[in-house]
Amino acid sequence: MEQNNLKQLKTEIQLQTKNGIDFIIAASIVWLAISYIWTLEYTSYERNVFTFMIGAILLPLAFSLSKILKTNWKVKNNPLQPLGLWLNFAQLIYFPILIFILIKYPNYFIMTYAVITGAHLFPYAWFYDELGYAVGAIIVSFGSLLITLNINVETMWLVPLFTSIILLLLASWILLRIKK
Repeated sequence: MEQNNLKQLKTEIQLQTKNGIDFIIAASIVWLAISYIWTLEYTSYERNVFTFMIGAILLPLAFSLSKILKTNWKVKNNPLQPLGLWLNFAQLIYFPILIFILIKYPNYFIMTYAVITGAHLFPYAWFYDELGYAVGAIIVSFGSLLITLNINVETMWLVPLFTSIILLLLASWILLRIKK
């Protein structure tokens, strides 16, 4: 595949999907809801289960936002189209770590989930030619770790709140870049 052709294929996806803005906004909303869950008077294990449950609304929410924002989920006849989905599925490979933390160290589940969420954004910097994804990935991953190292278990809701804020900032950045 020629470099120019690759660039054209990526540009087509970037324009039609608007650099994945629907997913980033949906994720920021979901992480805000997760933050609320972590303020509730449940055990860490129960909050973790609720976190998984609320995460299930991400795809329907992103799909709804795609209608509002007029983004395409499928770019027909573009061989790079499946790559976006595969990059998203990559985070599922890390779920055994998440399950281990859920079972052995439930207080630190939310930090681990945030790190996995942040880290999975990194390849999208190349896919969308958008440095904001790389910056967001690094800030969410390392920021979640630093917050967790400096707070107590009762204030772990700060980790998903931080994640939500960074995702919202990333969404704002993407929207500004799309308008240019």
